[in-house]
Amino acid sequence: MEPPEPAEVRMSQAIQPAHANPRGELSAGQLLKWIDATACLAAEKHAGISCVTASVDDIQFEETARVGQVITIKAKVTRAFSTSMEISIKVIVQDMLTGIEKLVSVAFSTFVAKPVGKEKIHLKPVTLLTEQDHVEHNLASERRKVRLHHEDTFKNLMKENNEFDDPICDEEEGMVSTGGTAVQSIELVLPPHANHHGNTFGGQIMAWMESLATISASRLCRAHPLLKSVDMFKFRGPSAVGDRLVFNAIVNNTFQTCVEVGVRVEAFDCQEWSKGQGRHINSAFLIYNAVNDKEEMVTFPRIKPMSKDDFRRYRGAIARKRIRLGRKYVTSHKEEVPICVQWDISNQVSLSNANVEALKNLAAKSGWEVTSAVEKIKIYTLEEHDLLSVWVEKHVERPAHLTYHLLSDFTKRPLWDPHFVSCEVINWVSEGDQIYYITCPIVNGDKPKDLVVLVSRRRPLKDGSTYTVAVKSVLLPSVPPCPHYIRSEIICAGFLIRAIDSSSCTVSYFNQISASISPYFAGNLGGWSKSIEETAASCIKFIENATDGGLINTF
Repeated sequence: MEPPEPAEVRMSQAIQPAHANPRGELSAGQLLKWIDATACLAAEKHAGISCVTASVDDIQFEETARVGQVITIKAKVTRAFSTSMEISIKVIVQDMLTGIEKLVSVAFSTFVAKPVGKEKIHLKPVTLLTEQDHVEHNLASERRKVRLHHEDTFKNLMKENNEFDDPICDEEEGMVSTGGTAVQSIELVLPPHANHHGNTFGGQIMAWMESLATISASRLCRAHPLLKSVDMFKFRGPSAVGDRLVFNAIVNNTFQTCVEVGVRVEAFDCQEWSKGQGRHINSAFLIYNAVNDKEEMVTFPRIKPMSKDDFRRYRGAIARKRIRLGRKYVTSHKEEVPICVQWDISNQVSLSNANVEALKNLAAKSGWEVTSAVEKIKIYTLEEHDLLSVWVEKHVERPAHLTYHLLSDFTKRPLWDPHFVSCEVINWVSEGDQIYYITCPIVNGDKPKDLVVLVSRRRPLKDGSTYTVAVKSVLLPSVPPCPHYIRSEIICAGFLIRAIDSSSCTVSYFNQISASISPYFAGNLGGWSKSIEETAASCIKFIENATDGGLINTF
Protein backbone atom coordinates (compact mmCIF):
# COMPACT_ATOMS: atom_id res chain seq x y z
CA MET A 1 0.00 0.00 0.00
CA GLU A 2 1.35 3.41 -0.99
CA PRO A 3 2.38 5.88 1.76
CA PRO A 4 -0.24 8.41 2.94
CA GLU A 5 -0.52 11.83 1.33
CA PRO A 6 0.43 14.86 3.49
CA ALA A 7 -3.18 15.88 4.25
CA GLU A 8 -4.50 12.31 4.54
CA VAL A 9 -5.50 10.55 7.76
CA ARG A 10 -5.40 6.76 7.91
CA MET A 11 -6.90 4.25 10.30
CA SER A 12 -6.07 0.53 10.09
CA GLN A 13 -8.02 -2.07 12.04
CA ALA A 14 -7.67 -5.85 12.27
CA ILE A 15 -11.19 -7.26 12.16
CA GLN A 16 -11.92 -9.24 15.33
CA PRO A 17 -14.95 -11.47 16.09
CA ALA A 18 -16.36 -8.65 18.24
CA HIS A 19 -16.54 -6.48 15.09
CA ALA A 20 -18.44 -9.06 13.04
CA ASN A 21 -22.04 -10.00 12.37
CA PRO A 22 -23.37 -13.59 12.64
CA ARG A 23 -22.06 -14.31 9.10
CA GLY A 24 -18.49 -13.55 10.15
CA GLU A 25 -18.44 -10.32 8.12
CA LEU A 26 -17.48 -6.90 9.43
CA SER A 27 -20.59 -5.24 10.83
CA ALA A 28 -21.62 -2.24 8.73
CA GLY A 29 -22.36 -0.36 11.95
CA GLN A 30 -18.82 -0.92 13.22
CA LEU A 31 -17.40 0.25 9.88
CA LEU A 32 -19.55 3.40 10.03
CA LYS A 33 -18.10 4.17 13.48
CA TRP A 34 -14.54 3.86 12.15
CA ILE A 35 -15.39 5.93 9.06
CA ASP A 36 -16.86 8.75 11.15
CA ALA A 37 -13.88 8.82 13.54
CA THR A 38 -11.34 8.90 10.70
CA ALA A 39 -13.24 11.61 8.83
CA CYS A 40 -13.48 13.73 11.97
CA LEU A 41 -9.72 13.53 12.51
CA ALA A 42 -9.10 14.54 8.88
CA ALA A 43 -11.42 17.54 9.30
CA GLU A 44 -9.70 18.62 12.51
CA LYS A 45 -6.26 18.21 10.94
CA HIS A 46 -7.25 20.77 8.32
CA ALA A 47 -9.27 23.12 10.54
CA GLY A 48 -7.01 23.12 13.57
CA ILE A 49 -10.05 23.20 15.88
CA SER A 50 -12.80 20.82 16.95
CA CYS A 51 -15.24 19.65 14.24
CA VAL A 52 -18.59 17.85 14.27
CA THR A 53 -20.40 15.71 11.71
CA ALA A 54 -23.11 17.58 9.79
CA SER A 55 -24.06 14.79 7.37
CA VAL A 56 -22.79 11.58 5.82
CA ASP A 57 -23.92 10.61 2.34
CA ASP A 58 -22.96 8.79 -0.82
CA ILE A 59 -21.71 5.70 0.99
CA GLN A 60 -21.47 2.77 -1.44
CA PHE A 61 -20.43 -0.67 -0.15
CA GLU A 62 -18.71 -2.63 -2.93
CA GLU A 63 -17.19 -5.51 -0.95
CA THR A 64 -17.57 -7.21 2.41
CA ALA A 65 -14.71 -7.72 4.87
CA ARG A 66 -14.30 -10.74 7.11
CA VAL A 67 -12.77 -11.63 10.48
CA GLY A 68 -8.97 -11.87 10.17
CA GLN A 69 -8.70 -9.29 7.39
CA VAL A 70 -7.44 -5.72 7.81
CA ILE A 71 -9.46 -2.61 7.08
CA THR A 72 -7.68 0.62 6.11
CA ILE A 73 -9.67 3.85 6.03
CA LYS A 74 -8.22 6.87 4.20
CA ALA A 75 -9.80 10.29 4.75
CA LYS A 76 -8.89 13.78 3.58
CA VAL A 77 -10.53 17.15 3.01
CA THR A 78 -11.40 17.65 -0.67
CA ARG A 79 -12.66 21.22 -0.31
CA ALA A 80 -13.12 23.76 2.49
CA PHE A 81 -15.93 26.28 2.40
CA SER A 82 -16.45 29.06 4.94
CA THR A 83 -17.12 26.96 8.04
CA SER A 84 -17.70 23.50 6.58
CA MET A 85 -15.58 20.90 4.78
CA GLU A 86 -16.23 17.93 2.55
CA ILE A 87 -14.30 14.82 3.54
CA SER A 88 -13.55 12.07 1.03
CA ILE A 89 -13.32 8.60 2.55
CA LYS A 90 -11.95 5.47 0.91
CA VAL A 91 -12.04 2.06 2.61
CA ILE A 92 -9.75 -0.80 1.56
CA VAL A 93 -9.74 -4.40 2.84
CA GLN A 94 -6.60 -6.54 2.68
CA ASP A 95 -6.40 -10.30 3.04
CA MET A 96 -3.38 -11.00 5.22
CA LEU A 97 -2.73 -14.45 3.70
CA THR A 98 -2.78 -13.42 0.04
CA GLY A 99 -2.00 -9.70 0.32
CA ILE A 100 -4.86 -8.96 -2.10
CA GLU A 101 -6.53 -5.57 -1.59
CA LYS A 102 -10.13 -4.71 -2.55
CA LEU A 103 -12.16 -1.52 -2.44
CA VAL A 104 -14.88 -1.77 0.19
CA SER A 105 -16.41 1.68 0.12
CA VAL A 106 -16.17 5.26 -1.08
CA ALA A 107 -18.00 7.88 0.97
CA PHE A 108 -18.36 11.62 1.45
CA SER A 109 -19.21 13.44 4.65
CA THR A 110 -19.58 17.07 5.69
CA PHE A 111 -18.04 18.41 8.89
CA VAL A 112 -18.54 21.80 10.51
CA ALA A 113 -15.84 23.56 12.52
CA LYS A 114 -16.87 24.46 16.09
CA PRO A 115 -15.94 28.02 17.07
CA VAL A 116 -14.20 28.72 20.37
CA GLY A 117 -16.32 31.27 22.21
CA LYS A 118 -17.41 34.09 19.88
CA GLU A 119 -14.49 33.59 17.53
CA LYS A 120 -15.45 33.73 13.86
CA ILE A 121 -14.27 30.90 11.63
CA HIS A 122 -13.07 31.03 8.06
CA LEU A 123 -11.38 27.83 7.00
CA LYS A 124 -8.21 27.94 4.92
CA PRO A 125 -8.43 26.56 1.37
CA VAL A 126 -7.22 23.04 0.60
CA THR A 127 -3.78 22.75 -0.99
CA LEU A 128 -4.17 20.93 -4.31
CA LEU A 129 -1.09 18.86 -5.20
CA THR A 130 -2.23 16.45 -7.90
CA GLU A 131 -4.55 16.40 -10.91
CA GLN A 132 -6.86 14.11 -8.94
CA ASP A 133 -6.97 16.72 -6.14
CA HIS A 134 -8.17 19.30 -8.68
CA VAL A 135 -10.84 16.91 -10.03
CA GLU A 136 -12.19 16.15 -6.56
CA HIS A 137 -12.03 19.84 -5.61
CA ASN A 138 -14.29 20.71 -8.57
CA LEU A 139 -16.64 17.80 -7.90
CA ALA A 140 -16.90 18.77 -4.23
CA SER A 141 -18.55 22.01 -5.31
CA GLU A 142 -21.07 20.03 -7.41
CA ARG A 143 -21.77 17.66 -4.52
CA ARG A 144 -22.35 20.63 -2.22
CA LYS A 145 -24.90 22.06 -4.65
CA VAL A 146 -26.71 18.72 -4.60
CA ARG A 147 -26.83 18.75 -0.79
CA LEU A 148 -27.97 22.38 -0.57
CA HIS A 149 -30.72 21.84 -3.15
CA HIS A 150 -31.69 18.40 -1.85
CA GLU A 151 -34.89 19.54 -0.13
CA ASP A 152 -36.15 21.49 -3.17
CA THR A 153 -35.22 18.63 -5.53
CA PHE A 154 -36.98 16.13 -3.30
CA LYS A 155 -40.15 18.24 -3.15
CA ASN A 156 -40.21 18.65 -6.94
CA LEU A 157 -39.79 14.92 -7.49
CA MET A 158 -42.54 14.15 -4.97
CA LYS A 159 -44.81 16.48 -6.93
CA GLU A 160 -43.89 14.69 -10.19
CA ASN A 161 -44.57 11.30 -8.59
CA ASN A 162 -48.11 12.44 -7.78
CA GLU A 163 -48.71 13.59 -11.37
CA PHE A 164 -47.95 10.53 -13.51
CA ASP A 165 -49.25 7.00 -13.30
CA ASP A 166 -48.32 5.41 -10.01
CA PRO A 167 -47.26 1.76 -10.01
CA ILE A 168 -49.21 1.32 -6.77
CA CYS A 169 -52.34 1.21 -8.88
CA ASP A 170 -51.17 -2.03 -10.50
CA GLU A 171 -52.28 -4.55 -7.90
CA GLU A 172 -50.39 -7.82 -8.05
CA GLU A 173 -50.29 -11.01 -6.05
CA GLY A 174 -47.80 -11.11 -3.19
CA MET A 175 -47.84 -7.40 -2.35
CA VAL A 176 -47.23 -6.83 1.37
CA SER A 177 -47.84 -4.13 3.94
CA THR A 178 -44.82 -2.63 5.73
CA GLY A 179 -46.53 -2.65 9.13
CA GLY A 180 -44.68 -5.80 10.18
CA THR A 181 -41.29 -4.21 9.46
CA ALA A 182 -41.66 -1.41 12.03
CA VAL A 183 -39.00 -1.66 14.76
CA GLN A 184 -38.40 0.54 17.80
CA SER A 185 -35.45 0.58 20.16
CA ILE A 186 -34.04 2.80 22.89
CA GLU A 187 -30.49 3.57 24.03
CA LEU A 188 -29.24 5.42 27.12
CA VAL A 189 -26.21 7.55 26.17
CA LEU A 190 -23.35 6.69 28.53
CA PRO A 191 -19.82 8.20 28.76
CA PRO A 192 -18.27 5.56 26.43
CA HIS A 193 -20.74 6.67 23.75
CA ALA A 194 -19.55 10.30 23.84
CA ASN A 195 -16.96 11.91 21.57
CA HIS A 196 -14.15 14.23 22.64
CA HIS A 197 -16.58 17.20 22.56
CA GLY A 198 -18.89 15.66 25.16
CA ASN A 199 -21.72 14.96 22.71
CA THR A 200 -22.94 11.54 21.54
CA PHE A 201 -20.43 10.20 19.01
CA GLY A 202 -21.97 10.47 15.54
CA GLY A 203 -20.48 7.14 14.50
CA GLN A 204 -22.16 5.45 17.47
CA ILE A 205 -25.55 6.87 16.48
CA MET A 206 -25.00 5.66 12.92
CA ALA A 207 -24.13 2.17 14.21
CA TRP A 208 -27.30 2.01 16.30
CA MET A 209 -29.38 3.17 13.32
CA GLU A 210 -27.82 0.59 10.99
CA SER A 211 -28.48 -2.21 13.50
CA LEU A 212 -32.18 -1.33 13.73
CA ALA A 213 -32.52 -0.90 9.96
CA THR A 214 -31.06 -4.38 9.45
CA ILE A 215 -33.73 -5.86 11.74
CA SER A 216 -36.45 -4.02 9.79
CA ALA A 217 -35.17 -5.28 6.41
CA SER A 218 -34.85 -8.86 7.67
CA ARG A 219 -38.50 -8.90 8.77
CA LEU A 220 -39.53 -8.30 5.17
CA CYS A 221 -37.25 -10.78 3.40
CA ARG A 222 -36.63 -13.50 6.04
CA ALA A 223 -33.06 -13.63 4.74
CA HIS A 224 -29.66 -12.04 5.44
CA PRO A 225 -29.76 -8.29 4.69
CA LEU A 226 -26.54 -6.78 3.32
CA LEU A 227 -26.11 -3.01 3.52
CA LYS A 228 -25.26 -1.76 0.01
CA SER A 229 -25.49 2.01 0.36
CA VAL A 230 -26.49 4.84 2.65
CA ASP A 231 -28.60 7.59 1.16
CA MET A 232 -27.90 10.08 3.92
CA PHE A 233 -27.30 10.40 7.65
CA LYS A 234 -28.43 13.94 8.46
CA PHE A 235 -27.51 15.28 11.90
CA ARG A 236 -30.16 17.82 12.87
CA GLY A 237 -28.97 18.46 16.41
CA PRO A 238 -26.72 17.12 19.20
CA SER A 239 -27.43 14.76 22.05
CA ALA A 240 -25.40 14.31 25.21
CA VAL A 241 -24.52 11.82 27.93
CA GLY A 242 -27.66 11.04 29.90
CA ASP A 243 -30.04 11.45 26.96
CA ARG A 244 -32.42 8.68 25.97
CA LEU A 245 -32.36 8.03 22.24
CA VAL A 246 -35.48 6.47 20.69
CA PHE A 247 -35.00 4.84 17.27
CA ASN A 248 -37.83 4.00 14.87
CA ALA A 249 -37.21 2.07 11.64
CA ILE A 250 -39.56 0.88 8.89
CA VAL A 251 -39.32 -0.32 5.28
CA ASN A 252 -40.34 2.48 2.89
CA ASN A 253 -40.28 0.70 -0.47
CA THR A 254 -38.70 -2.13 -2.44
CA PHE A 255 -37.06 -2.13 -5.89
CA GLN A 256 -36.68 -5.73 -7.10
CA THR A 257 -33.50 -6.86 -5.27
CA CYS A 258 -33.10 -3.86 -2.96
CA VAL A 259 -35.09 -2.31 -0.15
CA GLU A 260 -35.01 1.15 1.43
CA VAL A 261 -35.34 1.41 5.21
CA GLY A 262 -35.94 4.76 6.92
CA VAL A 263 -34.73 5.41 10.47
CA ARG A 264 -35.68 8.35 12.69
CA VAL A 265 -33.98 9.25 15.98
CA GLU A 266 -35.38 11.39 18.79
CA ALA A 267 -33.46 12.47 21.91
CA PHE A 268 -34.95 13.08 25.36
CA ASP A 269 -33.38 14.53 28.48
CA CYS A 270 -35.02 13.71 31.83
CA GLN A 271 -37.68 16.44 31.65
CA GLU A 272 -38.45 15.78 27.98
CA TRP A 273 -38.68 12.05 28.75
CA SER A 274 -41.33 12.55 31.44
CA LYS A 275 -43.34 14.85 29.15
CA GLY A 276 -42.94 12.69 26.06
CA GLN A 277 -41.54 15.63 24.07
CA GLY A 278 -38.42 14.60 22.21
CA ARG A 279 -36.01 16.32 19.81
CA HIS A 280 -35.69 14.99 16.26
CA ILE A 281 -31.88 14.76 15.96
CA ASN A 282 -31.20 12.31 13.12
CA SER A 283 -32.73 10.72 10.04
CA ALA A 284 -31.27 8.20 7.64
CA PHE A 285 -32.22 6.07 4.65
CA LEU A 286 -30.36 2.79 4.17
CA ILE A 287 -30.50 0.51 1.14
CA TYR A 288 -30.11 -3.25 1.47
CA ASN A 289 -29.80 -6.33 -0.71
CA ALA A 290 -30.40 -9.74 0.81
CA VAL A 291 -29.12 -13.28 0.24
CA ASN A 292 -30.57 -16.62 1.28
CA ASP A 293 -28.72 -19.53 2.87
CA LYS A 294 -27.41 -20.52 -0.59
CA GLU A 295 -25.92 -17.02 -1.05
CA GLU A 296 -28.46 -16.30 -3.81
CA MET A 297 -29.81 -12.77 -4.21
CA VAL A 298 -33.35 -12.40 -2.89
CA THR A 299 -36.09 -10.52 -4.75
CA PHE A 300 -38.16 -8.47 -2.34
CA PRO A 301 -41.98 -8.48 -2.51
CA ARG A 302 -43.67 -5.29 -3.71
CA ILE A 303 -44.98 -2.95 -1.06
CA LYS A 304 -48.67 -2.16 -0.69
CA PRO A 305 -49.11 1.19 1.11
CA MET A 306 -52.13 1.30 3.39
CA SER A 307 -52.05 4.58 5.32
CA LYS A 308 -51.30 8.17 4.36
CA ASP A 309 -47.85 7.84 5.94
CA ASP A 310 -47.25 4.62 4.00
CA PHE A 311 -47.95 6.44 0.71
CA ARG A 312 -45.69 9.36 1.70
CA ARG A 313 -42.81 7.01 2.52
CA TYR A 314 -43.45 4.90 -0.60
CA ARG A 315 -43.28 7.91 -2.95
CA GLY A 316 -40.41 9.43 -1.00
CA ALA A 317 -38.33 6.29 -1.59
CA ILE A 318 -38.95 6.57 -5.35
CA ALA A 319 -37.78 10.21 -5.31
CA ARG A 320 -34.67 9.39 -3.24
CA LYS A 321 -33.79 6.52 -5.58
CA ARG A 322 -33.66 8.96 -8.48
CA ILE A 323 -31.53 11.43 -6.50
CA ARG A 324 -29.18 8.56 -5.59
CA LEU A 325 -28.68 7.84 -9.29
CA GLY A 326 -27.37 11.36 -9.77
CA ARG A 327 -25.08 11.22 -6.77
CA LYS A 328 -23.77 7.72 -7.43
CA TYR A 329 -22.99 8.00 -11.14
CA VAL A 330 -22.30 11.68 -11.57
CA THR A 331 -20.85 13.43 -8.55
CA SER A 332 -18.35 10.68 -7.81
CA HIS A 333 -15.25 10.41 -9.97
CA LYS A 334 -14.22 7.06 -11.41
CA GLU A 335 -11.15 6.42 -13.46
CA GLU A 336 -12.21 5.43 -16.96
CA VAL A 337 -10.89 2.14 -18.31
CA PRO A 338 -10.97 2.53 -22.10
CA ILE A 339 -12.79 -0.32 -23.82
CA CYS A 340 -13.27 1.16 -27.29
CA VAL A 341 -11.82 -0.85 -30.16
CA GLN A 342 -9.22 0.05 -32.76
CA TRP A 343 -10.78 0.99 -36.10
CA ASP A 344 -9.67 -1.40 -38.82
CA ILE A 345 -11.04 -0.98 -42.34
CA SER A 346 -10.35 -4.65 -43.05
CA ASN A 347 -12.68 -5.54 -40.18
CA GLN A 348 -15.33 -2.96 -41.02
CA VAL A 349 -18.27 -5.34 -41.47
CA SER A 350 -17.66 -7.10 -38.15
CA LEU A 351 -17.25 -3.84 -36.19
CA SER A 352 -20.33 -2.30 -37.80
CA ASN A 353 -22.52 -5.34 -37.12
CA ALA A 354 -21.27 -5.54 -33.53
CA ASN A 355 -22.15 -1.85 -33.07
CA VAL A 356 -25.73 -2.44 -34.25
CA GLU A 357 -26.19 -5.66 -32.26
CA ALA A 358 -24.95 -4.04 -29.04
CA LEU A 359 -27.61 -1.32 -29.35
CA LYS A 360 -30.39 -3.85 -30.02
CA ASN A 361 -29.26 -6.01 -27.08
CA LEU A 362 -29.29 -2.97 -24.77
CA ALA A 363 -32.83 -2.09 -25.88
CA ALA A 364 -34.03 -5.68 -25.33
CA LYS A 365 -32.87 -5.92 -21.71
CA SER A 366 -35.42 -6.31 -18.92
CA GLY A 367 -35.58 -4.23 -15.76
CA TRP A 368 -36.01 -0.74 -17.26
CA GLU A 369 -37.73 1.59 -14.76
CA VAL A 370 -39.62 4.81 -15.56
CA THR A 371 -38.06 7.84 -13.85
CA SER A 372 -39.90 10.62 -15.67
CA ALA A 373 -42.94 11.01 -17.93
CA VAL A 374 -43.83 14.37 -19.46
CA GLU A 375 -46.21 14.71 -22.45
CA LYS A 376 -44.45 13.09 -25.46
CA ILE A 377 -41.33 12.08 -23.51
CA LYS A 378 -40.60 9.18 -21.16
CA ILE A 379 -37.26 8.49 -19.49
CA TYR A 380 -36.23 5.05 -18.23
CA THR A 381 -33.10 3.90 -16.39
CA LEU A 382 -31.50 0.48 -16.02
CA GLU A 383 -28.92 -0.38 -13.36
CA GLU A 384 -26.72 -3.44 -13.82
CA HIS A 385 -23.91 -3.79 -11.29
CA ASP A 386 -21.79 -0.64 -11.91
CA LEU A 387 -23.41 0.20 -15.25
CA LEU A 388 -26.21 2.69 -15.70
CA SER A 389 -28.14 3.00 -18.95
CA VAL A 390 -30.70 5.61 -20.02
CA TRP A 391 -33.57 5.19 -22.47
CA VAL A 392 -35.41 8.29 -23.71
CA GLU A 393 -38.63 7.56 -25.60
CA LYS A 394 -40.16 10.30 -27.78
CA HIS A 395 -43.34 10.43 -29.86
CA VAL A 396 -42.74 12.37 -33.09
CA GLU A 397 -45.39 13.55 -35.58
CA ARG A 398 -43.24 12.92 -38.66
CA PRO A 399 -42.69 9.83 -40.83
CA ALA A 400 -40.07 7.32 -39.68
CA HIS A 401 -38.00 7.60 -42.86
CA LEU A 402 -37.65 11.39 -42.50
CA THR A 403 -36.80 11.09 -38.80
CA TYR A 404 -34.14 8.50 -39.65
CA HIS A 405 -32.68 10.78 -42.33
CA LEU A 406 -32.33 13.65 -39.83
CA LEU A 407 -31.06 11.71 -36.82
CA SER A 408 -28.56 9.55 -38.70
CA ASP A 409 -26.76 12.63 -40.02
CA PHE A 410 -24.68 13.63 -37.00
CA THR A 411 -23.53 16.88 -38.63
CA LYS A 412 -27.06 18.11 -37.76
CA ARG A 413 -26.81 17.01 -34.10
CA PRO A 414 -25.51 20.39 -32.76
CA LEU A 415 -28.66 22.05 -34.17
CA TRP A 416 -30.79 20.44 -31.46
CA ASP A 417 -28.44 18.84 -28.87
CA PRO A 418 -26.61 21.30 -26.56
CA HIS A 419 -24.25 18.49 -25.48
CA PHE A 420 -22.69 18.52 -28.98
CA VAL A 421 -20.68 21.61 -29.96
CA SER A 422 -19.46 20.24 -33.28
CA CYS A 423 -19.73 17.02 -35.33
CA GLU A 424 -17.68 16.45 -38.45
CA VAL A 425 -17.24 13.41 -40.66
CA ILE A 426 -13.58 12.38 -40.70
CA ASN A 427 -14.02 9.07 -42.51
CA TRP A 428 -16.93 8.26 -44.84
CA VAL A 429 -16.44 4.49 -44.71
CA SER A 430 -19.59 3.55 -46.61
CA GLU A 431 -23.23 4.50 -47.00
CA GLY A 432 -23.99 2.69 -43.75
CA ASP A 433 -20.91 3.64 -41.69
CA GLN A 434 -19.23 6.96 -40.93
CA ILE A 435 -16.65 7.99 -38.35
CA TYR A 436 -17.22 11.36 -36.68
CA TYR A 437 -15.08 13.66 -34.55
CA ILE A 438 -17.28 15.30 -31.89
CA THR A 439 -16.57 18.09 -29.41
CA CYS A 440 -18.64 18.67 -26.27
CA PRO A 441 -18.98 21.67 -23.92
CA ILE A 442 -17.24 22.20 -20.59
CA VAL A 443 -18.93 20.58 -17.58
CA ASN A 444 -18.04 20.79 -13.86
CA GLY A 445 -15.38 23.40 -14.64
CA ASP A 446 -13.17 20.82 -16.34
CA LYS A 447 -11.76 20.83 -19.89
CA PRO A 448 -14.24 20.25 -22.73
CA LYS A 449 -14.53 16.66 -23.93
CA ASP A 450 -14.13 15.14 -27.38
CA LEU A 451 -15.08 11.83 -28.99
CA VAL A 452 -14.25 9.72 -32.02
CA VAL A 453 -17.26 7.53 -32.84
CA LEU A 454 -18.43 5.03 -35.40
CA VAL A 455 -22.05 5.67 -36.50
CA SER A 456 -23.63 2.59 -38.10
CA ARG A 457 -26.96 3.10 -39.89
CA ARG A 458 -29.48 0.45 -40.90
CA ARG A 459 -32.79 0.79 -42.71
CA PRO A 460 -35.49 -1.76 -41.79
CA LEU A 461 -35.57 -5.14 -43.44
CA LYS A 462 -38.27 -5.82 -46.00
CA ASP A 463 -40.91 -6.75 -43.42
CA GLY A 464 -39.54 -4.62 -40.58
CA SER A 465 -40.45 -1.14 -39.38
CA THR A 466 -37.43 -0.18 -37.23
CA TYR A 467 -34.61 2.10 -38.36
CA THR A 468 -31.32 1.81 -36.42
CA VAL A 469 -28.57 4.38 -35.75
CA ALA A 470 -25.87 2.82 -33.53
CA VAL A 471 -22.97 4.75 -31.98
CA LYS A 472 -19.75 3.52 -30.39
CA SER A 473 -16.32 5.03 -29.73
CA VAL A 474 -13.38 3.79 -31.78
CA LEU A 475 -9.64 4.41 -31.72
CA LEU A 476 -8.34 6.15 -34.81
CA PRO A 477 -4.54 6.71 -34.97
CA SER A 478 -5.01 9.73 -37.25
CA VAL A 479 -7.00 11.53 -34.50
CA PRO A 480 -4.96 11.21 -31.28
CA PRO A 481 -6.10 12.82 -28.01
CA CYS A 482 -5.66 16.61 -27.90
CA PRO A 483 -4.28 18.37 -24.78
CA HIS A 484 -7.12 20.94 -24.95
CA TYR A 485 -9.80 18.22 -24.61
CA ILE A 486 -10.49 15.18 -22.45
CA ARG A 487 -10.87 12.21 -24.78
CA SER A 488 -14.10 10.50 -23.71
CA GLU A 489 -15.95 7.36 -24.68
CA ILE A 490 -19.38 6.18 -25.75
CA ILE A 491 -19.73 2.50 -24.84
CA CYS A 492 -23.05 1.88 -26.57
CA ALA A 493 -25.64 4.42 -27.72
CA GLY A 494 -27.99 5.25 -30.56
CA PHE A 495 -31.53 5.55 -31.88
CA LEU A 496 -34.20 2.98 -32.69
CA ILE A 497 -36.93 4.57 -34.81
CA ARG A 498 -40.22 2.66 -35.13
CA ALA A 499 -43.00 3.72 -37.46
CA ILE A 500 -46.43 4.07 -35.82
CA ASP A 501 -48.20 4.94 -39.08
CA SER A 502 -47.31 6.78 -42.28
CA SER A 503 -47.05 10.15 -40.53
CA SER A 504 -45.67 9.45 -37.03
CA CYS A 505 -43.08 7.37 -35.23
CA THR A 506 -41.51 6.55 -31.86
CA VAL A 507 -37.86 7.51 -31.36
CA SER A 508 -35.99 5.61 -28.62
CA TYR A 509 -32.57 6.93 -27.66
CA PHE A 510 -30.32 4.63 -25.60
CA ASN A 511 -27.02 5.32 -23.89
CA GLN A 512 -24.95 3.01 -21.68
CA ILE A 513 -23.31 5.77 -19.68
CA SER A 514 -19.53 5.77 -19.33
CA ALA A 515 -17.76 7.60 -16.49
CA SER A 516 -16.46 10.25 -18.88
CA ILE A 517 -19.87 11.31 -20.22
CA SER A 518 -21.90 10.82 -17.01
CA PRO A 519 -21.55 14.51 -15.94
CA TYR A 520 -23.71 15.50 -18.92
CA PHE A 521 -26.56 13.43 -17.42
CA ALA A 522 -25.99 14.78 -13.91
CA GLY A 523 -28.87 17.09 -13.25
CA ASN A 524 -31.49 14.94 -14.89
CA LEU A 525 -30.54 11.66 -13.24
CA GLY A 526 -30.47 13.35 -9.85
CA GLY A 527 -33.70 15.23 -10.45
CA TRP A 528 -32.25 18.72 -10.06
CA SER A 529 -32.52 19.69 -13.75
CA LYS A 530 -34.51 18.81 -16.88
CA SER A 531 -31.56 18.57 -19.28
CA ILE A 532 -32.65 15.29 -20.91
CA GLU A 533 -36.29 16.36 -21.25
CA GLU A 534 -35.20 19.71 -22.70
CA THR A 535 -32.88 18.02 -25.21
CA ALA A 536 -35.60 15.52 -26.17
CA ALA A 537 -38.11 18.34 -26.66
CA SER A 538 -35.57 20.17 -28.82
CA CYS A 539 -35.09 17.00 -30.88
CA ILE A 540 -38.85 16.65 -31.43
CA LYS A 541 -39.12 20.30 -32.49
CA PHE A 542 -36.18 19.89 -34.88
CA ILE A 543 -37.73 16.85 -36.55
CA GLU A 544 -41.31 18.13 -36.69
CA ASN A 545 -40.23 21.44 -38.24
CA ALA A 546 -38.21 19.74 -40.97
CA THR A 547 -39.34 19.42 -44.58
CA ASP A 548 -39.21 16.11 -46.40
CA GLY A 549 -35.90 17.23 -47.85
CA GLY A 550 -34.45 17.64 -44.37
CA LEU A 551 -34.54 21.45 -44.40
CA ILE A 552 -35.61 23.41 -41.37
CA ASN A 553 -38.60 25.73 -41.56
CA THR A 554 -38.50 27.17 -38.08
CA PHE A 555 -36.24 26.22 -35.19
